[in-house]
Amino acid sequence: MKKTLITSALLLSALVFNSCGEEKKEEAPVDDTPAIETFDLTKEKLSSQVSLPAELSGFRQVDLYAKVSSYVKELKVDIGSKVTEGQILIQLEAPEISSQLAAAQSRLHSVEAVYTGSNANYNRILETSKVEGTISKNDLDQALARKSSDYAQLQAARATVREIQVNQGYLQIRAPFTGIVTARNINTGAYVGPQGKGSDLPLLTVQDQKKLRLAVSVPEMYTGYLKDGDEMSFTVRSMLNETFKAKIQRMSGALDLRLRSERVEMDVINTDNKLLPGMVAEVLLPLNSKDSTFVVSKSAIVNTAEGIFVIRVKDNKTERVAIKKGRDAEDKTEIFGDLSPNEKLVKNASEELRDGTPVKN
Repeated sequence: MKKTLITSALLLSALVFNSCGEEKKEEAPVDDTPAIETFDLTKEKLSSQVSLPAELSGFRQVDLYAKVSSYVKELKVDIGSKVTEGQILIQLEAPEISSQLAAAQSRLHSVEAVYTGSNANYNRILETSKVEGTISKNDLDQALARKSSDYAQLQAARATVREIQVNQGYLQIRAPFTGIVTARNINTGAYVGPQGKGSDLPLLTVQDQKKLRLAVSVPEMYTGYLKDGDEMSFTVRSMLNETFKAKIQRMSGALDLRLRSERVEMDVINTDNKLLPGMVAEVLLPLNSKDSTFVVSKSAIVNTAEGIFVIRVKDNKTERVAIKKGRDAEDKTEIFGDLSPNEKLVKNASEELRDGTPVKN
């Protein structure tokens, strides 16, 4: 009986001790403020690149038409022919021009003879008039007028001959520059003439392929990162294992109203003729910031239906700040908004973090 009482007393004491311990544990304060990782906002220059489609074309290209209506007498070149500046490419024939030139030259000789006579007559009258009383003033004036009229007729006849000779020169179509013939749309004996009258298509197309133009349309958001002289690389589909270099030579300085982009041109030296006009190229445009901007990791940006924002920690509480995104480079993004350097931002932001959420230091 005595042993039983002692055991009961010990058990009761243990229960009382455990109960007191549990009460003490329940009374201990618990810190439920979440631990959120933050970082200091800093500025840096972000460098990235964007890939855009571009097109190669001949540095100089011209479509050749006939100036006068005529027939093709001789075709001296064909597609792929290499030509030099001034070389005769097509010899045309127009018999009526030869007849017009012969008639104009005949009239010129006639007018020259008339002017020679009137000029000689005036000179004789002028010499005679120096003796007082021999020639009246009226006769001298009439001789001068006849001489001036005949001289005007002579000048007109000469101009007519020159005009026909110029038209006759158009019967020889010459290469305007050194290049290669890339298109031919006529054959010997064909009737040709000015565009829309005898030739809807050009007779020949000549291109200068030793230097090519690489044209790319740069979207509006990237135009501020480019300037004359910037070097970039590009590839073409037929030689994917080879990379070519080019520098910006010309920028249009205005946006195309349809594409909302700026035309940028580069010159590509092509002395080895590896590249062909008309090839589609893939250009890598380097986008280097001129000034430092705020750059954060992509995990710090929250994109919701309400907008794009980052979460700032101010006075140990969260605060959403609306931003606009700039360029992306790997896992980093440019941001623009009401922000200041060295402010603390949440590194792994989420939509669940509402304004005013307490944050541990």
